[in-house]
Amino acid sequence: MRNVPKGFMSTEKGFFTFVNGIYRKLLVLQLTGSSWCRSISMEDPNPVLEAFGNAKTMRNNNSSRFGKFIEIHFSNKFSVVGGFISHYLLEKSRICSQSRGERNYHIFYQLCAGAPVELKKKLHLSSPDKFQYLSKGCTQYFTSQETEKLLNKDSISSDQCQKGSLHDPMLDDIRNFLALDKALNNMGLRESERQNIYTVVAAVLHLGNVSFEDNPDDCKGGCRLAPGAAEVLNIIGSLLGVDAQYLRQSLLSRVMQTSKGGAKGTIYMVPLKVHEAQNARDALAKALYSRLFDFIVQCINKSIPFSSSSYYIGVLDIAGFEYFQVNSFEQFCINYCNEKLQQFFNERILKEEQTLYEKEGLNVRKIDYVDNQDCLELLESKGNGIFDLLDEESRLPKSSHTHFTSTVHAQNNGHFRLDVPRKSKLKYHREIRDNEGFLIRHFAGAVCYETVSFIEKNNDALHASLESVILEAENNFVQNLFKNESTSQQTRGKLNFNSVGSKFRSQLQELMAKLRNTGTHFVRCIKPNFRMVDHCFEGNQILIQLRCSGMASVLELMQQGYPSRAQFSDLYAMYKSYLPPDLARLDPRLFCKALFKALGLNEKDFCFGLTKVFFRPGKFAEFDQIMKSDPQNLALLVKKVQKWLLISRWKKTIWCAVSVIKLKNKILYRRNNLIVIQKNFRMCLAKRKYRPRYLYIMKLKKLCEKLDAMSQIVSQLNKEKEKSSAEIQALREKMKYAIQQAKVTDLSIHQMEKNHLDFVKAVDELLLNLQKKVEQQKIAEERERVRKIQEEMERERLKKEEEKQKKLEEEEMKKRKMELELQRKMEEECRIKEEKENAKRMEEYQAQLRLQEEEELKRQQQLQQEHSDHELALRLAQDMNGVPDEVVTPPPLPRSAYVLQQQEQLASKKYDLSKWKYSDLRDAINTSCDLELLDACREEFHRRLKVYHSWKLKNMHKGSSQSRAPDSIMQSAKQAPPMPPARKSSLGTVAADRYFRIPFVRNSAQKGWWYAHFKGQWIARQMELHPDKPPIQLVAGKDDMQMCELSLDETGLTQKRGAEILEEEFNAVWDKHSKTSSTVP
Repeated sequence: MRNVPKGFMSTEKGFFTFVNGIYRKLLVLQLTGSSWCRSISMEDPNPVLEAFGNAKTMRNNNSSRFGKFIEIHFSNKFSVVGGFISHYLLEKSRICSQSRGERNYHIFYQLCAGAPVELKKKLHLSSPDKFQYLSKGCTQYFTSQETEKLLNKDSISSDQCQKGSLHDPMLDDIRNFLALDKALNNMGLRESERQNIYTVVAAVLHLGNVSFEDNPDDCKGGCRLAPGAAEVLNIIGSLLGVDAQYLRQSLLSRVMQTSKGGAKGTIYMVPLKVHEAQNARDALAKALYSRLFDFIVQCINKSIPFSSSSYYIGVLDIAGFEYFQVNSFEQFCINYCNEKLQQFFNERILKEEQTLYEKEGLNVRKIDYVDNQDCLELLESKGNGIFDLLDEESRLPKSSHTHFTSTVHAQNNGHFRLDVPRKSKLKYHREIRDNEGFLIRHFAGAVCYETVSFIEKNNDALHASLESVILEAENNFVQNLFKNESTSQQTRGKLNFNSVGSKFRSQLQELMAKLRNTGTHFVRCIKPNFRMVDHCFEGNQILIQLRCSGMASVLELMQQGYPSRAQFSDLYAMYKSYLPPDLARLDPRLFCKALFKALGLNEKDFCFGLTKVFFRPGKFAEFDQIMKSDPQNLALLVKKVQKWLLISRWKKTIWCAVSVIKLKNKILYRRNNLIVIQKNFRMCLAKRKYRPRYLYIMKLKKLCEKLDAMSQIVSQLNKEKEKSSAEIQALREKMKYAIQQAKVTDLSIHQMEKNHLDFVKAVDELLLNLQKKVEQQKIAEERERVRKIQEEMERERLKKEEEKQKKLEEEEMKKRKMELELQRKMEEECRIKEEKENAKRMEEYQAQLRLQEEEELKRQQQLQQEHSDHELALRLAQDMNGVPDEVVTPPPLPRSAYVLQQQEQLASKKYDLSKWKYSDLRDAINTSCDLELLDACREEFHRRLKVYHSWKLKNMHKGSSQSRAPDSIMQSAKQAPPMPPARKSSLGTVAADRYFRIPFVRNSAQKGWWYAHFKGQWIARQMELHPDKPPIQLVAGKDDMQMCELSLDETGLTQKRGAEILEEEFNAVWDKHSKTSSTVP
């Protein structure tokens, strides 16, 4: 068939495309005026297909749940000779379950509501809520006010009683059943055949009421019929003409036959679990309804036959893009079909249109559009396509939807169109696990599919037991439904099954082949609102539909493109009969050009290609209307064409004359320019001869300018300035000589280039050396500057550290001095307290001495009296020549209390060192580890020193000075009151190192400072500083004879304010004068 047009109808899911398709077919038939149209009504298939293929959804009360391609065939005389309907992808899952608010196919409700009472009784029909296949969805009827009164009480469901009927001007279950029965009758179906159709429909309803439960007596985990199901099986058996017991066995078990072992293999009877039995029941219901639908379509095609066809018009009406909260295998197949059709739409409208513009040479801007080829590859590519992966999973012994989903994600990892459910925009979809669904980004938007039932819905074949039951049915009608599609036992099995997806893909390939081989017209049906309300226009929703369907790119292309076009030859042939002979002989392209100029059409409304003329939208109709107007207007048009041809020819003649004059002026112009050419040629010869030498000299002068710049660089040098200046001057002299030689000598170009390169090399080397020297100088200066900065920073840092350290030392020294002052004050307080106690004890001691003196005086007087009495008695005895009675010896002189106490202390000492030599004491002090012995030795040693210095002081000459300490210390020791013998001062027990500094004056001429280091009560180091002689440093154990022999308590240094200093101060002064000091005072 040549140039066959097709109507392509596409819409958002839920729009009434099928009704619009019917109206379009009727319009075609009315335009053709065919007698075939009057004999066979095209409206007859409509109620049949709607009853068996349409259902109520949430978006459409009369939604078509299958796709169809309707062909209207014509003879070579363009009269209708017949038609043919192809259907695709009936939604079988709706037979067994529906969402809340949706209904099953209309036929079930029409049969329950509009069938005669006898037929209902024969088919055992009742209200919809009594059937499991209808009770899950909406159980209300579509009625009008008149037909609602005709409903029987037995046919009304509980929802119908509570909520009332559904109302739609296009739907009425009672009237639609009557229209269905009439349409089937008009199609040539007898009463018995119509009864068979209704019987199969009723059997499908009763199959849903067969329920199962676990069989506790079956050790293999099988199931059994629930109570009441056996009666339903008997009804089904009577309706289908099968044995009820055989059907029961086939529903509860299946036959498994091995491929080896005997002629036919070993046969096993495998019991089914509850869910497996339910799946088998649903599969039987789907198979019955699907085969019945195929039979209905075949009957329609038989009612509109054709023997021969020269042309046909096809109308494709298929389910639009679907997206619900729960999307399964049906939505997956429907959206796949829409992807294919969208790609075909893009190719035919956008791609081919723009290719034609490029081929014809039209300057039309390229329109970009979204190509969905990658999405189709994801769905149908071999090996890793989703359809192939699904068929592969279905062939596995233990197939599962989780393994299938994981395989899809693994095989297409990173694909832009595929993603996991958690990337969905809906919260419900994000809760789906990754191995239970996938998200595909279609051209109309992203859809999340749940794969739980993909494998079951992809395989709609019955198992062998159920198929055998149907094939052995006594009802020939039911048997014939399955007879043509039954397969032999040899080809049965998972590896050889023909899946639903593969069938649909093959049907879609045939459809696409038909569409590509014919001319196509597209009708985009836009849904004005989603509430199914008339006169309501939702702009945002409509804009989304237009963008998703690619209409935005199409409208943009139409706006700047040329949708109407015609061949030059076709236009010439179309209007040749209206033209006079002189115009008819014109070339087709020239004829079209002259015609458009004569009509005065705007040049923006049309465009000439290589073989065609293109028109803006609507302009071709205006052009055609002008050409087919009345003869008087055509005569005027012919005159305009002749006038335009005359004007155009006259313009060509004038243009030729102007061209000749231009040629003459051009010749004269060339002659005058010959002189200029000669002048320029001579100048060119001169330049060719002298130009190289001139350029050579210019280059050398530029190099001389570089030398001047280099002289400035030399001035920056601190070293080797004269040497560098000499090198520059020598190179400048060479260049001057080369310039002079070039002026008087005819040098070759090669020689000049060589000399120039040598000079350039020399200049570059000299410049490089100078730059290196300057750079080295800068580096050295920078290093020196950095070094000075670092030194300055280091000095600053050390200075700050010293200041900080000095500050810390001063603070520490101040703190320690405060501690020393505090200690001195405490010692002063203790000393004052002890002095008070000593004074008290001294007073007691003085009183005791006075008492002893008085007693001693009395005792002396008594002794003297007794001595006098004794002497008197002795003289009397001598005078009387007698002898006295006895001689009284006077008692010894009594000792003082202090002497007695000293004797007691000497007697109580542990060590008696009074008889030790000086060397023995010194050895004991240096070597002994006994602390008590050491203290005793030091005390004995200093006692002897005191005795020695006391003796020396008494026997020394007047005017000589041998003081070991300042006079203030010695005077303090003399002025100190004698200590009472009872106690000893607690200040003499100090064992820590203490340091003192006091001024002293010796012989009124020697002034200086006296430093002392006491270790406990005895001096360890002593130093005298004099302004006019070297310092004197003395150390205990070496210079004891020249050092102070007094104890710390005796010197009174602890009582002098400001006398005690820190150890650091003493050691600093000691170390400072250690090299210049002497040891002899």
